[in-house]
Amino acid sequence: MSSLIYRERPAAGEAAGLLVLHHGRGADENDLLGLADVLDPERRLHVVTPGGPLTIPGWPGKHWYVVPRVGYPDPETFWAAHAKLSSFHDELWERTGIAADRTIFGGFSMGSVMSYTMGLDPSRPAPAGILAFSGFVPTVEGWTPDVAGRASSGLKAFIAHGRQDPVMDVEFARQAKALLEAGGVPVEYHESDAAHHIDPAHVPAAVRFVQETLLG
Repeated sequence: MSSLIYRERPAAGEAAGLLVLHHGRGADENDLLGLADVLDPERRLHVVTPGGPLTIPGWPGKHWYVVPRVGYPDPETFWAAHAKLSSFHDELWERTGIAADRTIFGGFSMGSVMSYTMGLDPSRPAPAGILAFSGFVPTVEGWTPDVAGRASSGLKAFIAHGRQDPVMDVEFARQAKALLEAGGVPVEYHESDAAHHIDPAHVPAAVRFVQETLLG
């Protein structure tokens, strides 16, 4: 069992796909639940928002891993989160009957990092898409993204980032775009003058990406 606490918003009828949204540092499983109706207004998808496994003294909310340096997660806590999310996703696919290839991993900030991690890991089932708001592809000892393999599976990616982001520099998004495109993964890329938040200007494009990836 993964032991992660989660919230979910079921589809209005039989679910056509699964959208898993991973929150950022200091938030929790409630944080992105409101995006369910924004990204899937017709309620055709089953949307799940897991909470991170860590609480850190002096920091509010939950976390996926410890941050010694932006871009380079602490390996011990990173791999612990990887194990818990692997179990959580496996249990979710079994419980809902919706397969990985009908799933989008999405998230904000640290949640985008975990979406990249689980979506690009060669040891894990390939999702249909990655929806990354203000994140980065992590550099961690022992973890290497399988971009070419994901491209052959049909993975698509959506990346949105603010040029005024003081927490995760926009260069991380540009590097992720370059990495994915070099491996053959189609990327829809958006930048704006936003800071470290989901820019409302990027939301309509994200809605289209979700619809085209899972509902098209």
